[in-house]
Amino acid sequence: FLLVGRAENAAALQRAGFDAISAATNHIKNCGIASCGDTAFLETLQNLEAAGVQPIGAGSDLAEALEPEVFEIKGVRFAVVSLGEIESMAFASEDSPGIAVLTEENLRSSIRAAKDAGDVVIALPHWGPEYSVNPNYRQLDFARIAVEAGADLIVGNHTHTVQAYETIDGIQVFYGLGNFMFDQGWSQETSQGVALVVTFKGAEYTGFELIPVHIDGDGRVHIAGEAEAGEILERMESASEKLN
Repeated sequence: FLLVGRAENAAALQRAGFDAISAATNHIKNCGIASCGDTAFLETLQNLEAAGVQPIGAGSDLAEALEPEVFEIKGVRFAVVSLGEIESMAFASEDSPGIAVLTEENLRSSIRAAKDAGDVVIALPHWGPEYSVNPNYRQLDFARIAVEAGADLIVGNHTHTVQAYETIDGIQVFYGLGNFMFDQGWSQETSQGVALVVTFKGAEYTGFELIPVHIDGDGRVHIAGEAEAGEILERMESASEKLN
């Protein structure tokens, strides 16, 4: 699959209310021909930044991709990092552009840098098996590593379906929120997701809310109806119970 979009979509994200997005994804270098990946990648970052949407987890080299982005809200500094493990062609290196590579060493170093830069550390890993509600062993291992390293919240993506969530040593981990706005309507599960609302009092995490959503065939998202919302949440709860 080649997943591409028009440059003006970046401005549409800003108008919709997005302040930042994870760019550490497996399709971030997709384009029309094999040799244009880096150009498309860098243009995507430029388009987002020009629109006022901050990309996270990507850069002109690995060091830049691993740097945290810091957002100050009411005096609290939220430092956000994002790393991906799915598509090696998208990975940055010491001298080439791309995404932050999800390894134990990189995860620990990026969280360490985020702790130095912010009051709250949020990790956004791009991981896991597509279409599975159950996180795999790598997700479980990386989640524990992120908690050990000092993350205050972990929110994963990539799987195209909702996944389990759990608390590790008091830290909330969401393994996958499913699709949010996408045209992947070939199954009920890929037409569903959750919007995650997390609450902080100062730098203290105080709780979350999951808002189930449904994606229409044309890619538009809306709040799921009562019956569908219950089914989505039940699927997440059932998978979460298996972790315990």
